[in-house]
Amino acid sequence: MSRKALIVGIDYYTDIKNLHGCVNDARNVCSVLETNENGDKNFGIKRLFANDSTTQITKKLLKDSVEELFKDKNDIALFYFAGHGYVESSGGYLLTSECKDGDDGLSLDVILNYANKSEANNKIIIIDACQSGYAGKFMSIKESFIGEGVTILTACKENQYASETDDNTGLFTSLMIDALEGSASNLLGEITPGAVYAHIDKSLGEWEQRPVFKTNIDTFTVLRHVNPPIDKCTLRKIIDFFPEPEYIFPLDPSYEPERNGGEPEDFPKPNKAHNEIFAILQKFNRLNLLIPVDAPHMWHAAINYKSCRLTNLGKFYHKLITKGLI
Repeated sequence: MSRKALIVGIDYYTDIKNLHGCVNDARNVCSVLETNENGDKNFGIKRLFANDSTTQITKKLLKDSVEELFKDKNDIALFYFAGHGYVESSGGYLLTSECKDGDDGLSLDVILNYANKSEANNKIIIIDACQSGYAGKFMSIKESFIGEGVTILTACKENQYASETDDNTGLFTSLMIDALEGSASNLLGEITPGAVYAHIDKSLGEWEQRPVFKTNIDTFTVLRHVNPPIDKCTLRKIIDFFPEPEYIFPLDPSYEPERNGGEPEDFPKPNKAHNEIFAILQKFNRLNLLIPVDAPHMWHAAINYKSCRLTNLGKFYHKLITKGLI
């Protein structure tokens, strides 16, 4: 099924302060979402960029585009907005180029209503705007109401302002792009909305803006695929080396091909088959799937007849492989 995205960046406003990095942020989001890392098509994207008076985006254009995005039964319908946001007693709004007062923008209630009623399997709303954390509430009931399959990710809480970096790009969006480029990937090369949020959340300090994540889903969808740090065939070997999650894999010097020199004559020589296994175990170690036991590094564990064991992450992937899920 198709994956559609509406990406909006508004720098130009006729009656309120212009912005300077929103269009650039939106372009960068397009670039990272359009394809997966291997070049395969990811999202079919509609772009709305307001740079000046000739490209301004009106409330009607934005509303019609959001309605169009959510009307079909797609796998994913994703809406991204970078621009001015506004919250008052009447609700929350995304401001378009002709807005003067704030409450004349496109209501977040309207956007959420389109998403909640959409037949798309996954509806994702991402907003990099001041006070964007309001998204997900209906003013009429004064509480959150997120329909099935809807996920909302915003730059900040409804009483906060969205920060920019030193080069006039949104702090939130720059971290989101970093996540989508691979920083939030799991070992299969999959990047989910939850992983993107976790990456952004961990990257911000206690005194900075706090991202908001709201969702009503059964399982996370994958926003983008990147090249995995380990291929599946190698990863599956974890159950060959560790028959049970708690198994302790014994090592000896024959597993380690490198020597310090000066070893006694009867010291075990490197074994080619063991060396190949040890290379995989070392890769598992670098990916935090296993750790040496009673040794600072895998080299010491082998040379000193120690062992290695799975970490909690390793046990998690052991479980997935055992169940045939990988």
